[in-house]
Amino acid sequence: MLGALFQQLQGATAGDPWEQSLRQALHVANKDGQGLTAGSRTSLADAFGLANLWLSEATTISELAEVPTPMTRGEWVEKTMPAWQEIATPVSTSIADALLSSLDGHVPEEMRGVVDGAGRFMRTLSTSLFAAQLGQVIGNLSLEVVTGGDVGIPVLPAGTVAVIPQNIAAFGEGLEIPEDQIALYLAARELAYARLYRHAKWLRLHVMTQITEFARGVSIDMEALEEVAERLDPSNPEELRAAIEGGALLPEQSETQKEALARLENLVATIDGWVDVVTAQATERLPDGIRLSEAARRRRAAGGPAEDALGHWSG
Repeated sequence: MLGALFQQLQGATAGDPWEQSLRQALHVANKDGQGLTAGSRTSLADAFGLANLWLSEATTISELAEVPTPMTRGEWVEKTMPAWQEIATPVSTSIADALLSSLDGHVPEEMRGVVDGAGRFMRTLSTSLFAAQLGQVIGNLSLEVVTGGDVGIPVLPAGTVAVIPQNIAAFGEGLEIPEDQIALYLAARELAYARLYRHAKWLRLHVMTQITEFARGVSIDMEALEEVAERLDPSNPEELRAAIEGGALLPEQSETQKEALARLENLVATIDGWVDVVTAQATERLPDGIRLSEAARRRRAAGGPAEDALGHWSG
């Protein structure tokens, strides 16, 4: 039964999972077919220029060498996908290792050979399932994020700045604030993130280490796995796929995982706090700067892109 299941799942996971993930994310990001007009690019370039001047008065961290440019949703997906892959790989690997370890201790002796030969395949399966989820999650995030730092973790290459004009209108909905003020505030906020990560080069590694430490604590709920196995139809592998994708085989977080997740959330909150203060000082000339700062804080408190991303990886 397991042999038949592995054979069918192997056929379903053919191809490069990360390429498929990128295509899926781009499909979601580009579904409305809208790009950036020359006017919006010029307007945002002007906002970056002014925000850079204001930011230099609020912090001694020097400005970036790269010239900031606006991004489309699709460009954001392409720029951030390597970081998402880096984040997803240790999580998917830990799940595959935990599943194999659990199976090894529970299968009858006569099935040991099947499990022993499944290691590489289970890692491929776990990667494929995570990559499939990843494409949908990143695609949906691209419809919501307004800046690179909006996610809360460093998903853009060091020194890269992103403001997504297509999403600015949604950010300002109900605020009745001119869009040029919103763009200037977001430009200053994004430049503050980018300057911080470029200046404190250890910071990105520290954030990624907290994610990896959380992933190392992943285990498998054998009782849940046995329940799935009892009703599993080898000709229909979708049930096992759904169980893995939905987290049904994962037990409650261990104390080690909770501590790692708490450290990550505290670190992200500390970074956000610094950016809040610096951005508020840099944009104090804006007539609606205080209201924009409050809107950004409310957005995080209500559960924005950062919470969506962290929630996806924390289960």
